[in-house]
Amino acid sequence: MPPSPTQTKTWFRPKGWFTEREETIAVSRILRDDRTKGDMHNREGLTLKRLWVARHHFDEVLNSGLMFSIPTSTPSTYLSLSLRNTGFNTFQTNLLTIPSSVAGMITMFAITLLSETVNERSFVAMMEDVWALPFLIALYALPKNPNQWKFFALASGLLSYPYTHPIQVGWCSRNSGAVASRTVNASVYDMFVQASAVIAAQIYRKDDAPRYRRGNAVLIAITCFNIFIMYPGIKIYYVWRNKQRAKIWDAMTPEEKSRYFSTTKDVGNRRLDFRFAH
Repeated sequence: MPPSPTQTKTWFRPKGWFTEREETIAVSRILRDDRTKGDMHNREGLTLKRLWVARHHFDEVLNSGLMFSIPTSTPSTYLSLSLRNTGFNTFQTNLLTIPSSVAGMITMFAITLLSETVNERSFVAMMEDVWALPFLIALYALPKNPNQWKFFALASGLLSYPYTHPIQVGWCSRNSGAVASRTVNASVYDMFVQASAVIAAQIYRKDDAPRYRRGNAVLIAITCFNIFIMYPGIKIYYVWRNKQRAKIWDAMTPEEKSRYFSTTKDVGNRRLDFRFAH
């Protein structure tokens, strides 16, 4: 991989990938999007000190990685088994898992596009849980031996949810504020997501089969927590942080701001001129 857009020439590619004008445009667009992208290059390693500093630029959106997907991950894992338990054979079960997968791809793309269009992350990311809640309640209310097509309709509707993982990965990256922090936070966020999958796998239990009413009650409680506490809490936290910084920053004179830029040791999202996306 070339170190940068301006270093793409090599012995087997003497002309490189870009013209000089294209290199200027590429670098300008990258730095205009986020000037911290010029802090490091992909041949530069992280020292232990810089890794430690980057890890302490903690991003609250990491918490959502642990919780947001649990209400939908559990039913998704058990979909094939649940369909078999309602009377469908193996071939039918394999076919019946297709509609929700296709619908899920469409809704994931749509919700991501919506987030960028309205420049909103907290409440748009919350839509995954808002979508899941009525379906989880309906599954909880099903009788012991439900109509197999009714169960299929509810399960497919639930698993057609708009997957907001892409929004939250981009959100985490945007709020990192520096290449080192972005690298570390992206890895930690993924660890949180993987941990959530482990948690989700423990909610449906053998003694609760085949309707998993207790498990669905737990999922409903987690969904309500995400909707009414977690996402609003993250939104409020970021708005508060931005207001606190704006109060200090706006009170500074142009000379003080210039001196701050020249002397500050703050990096990434610790800088006074950094504003969190929410």
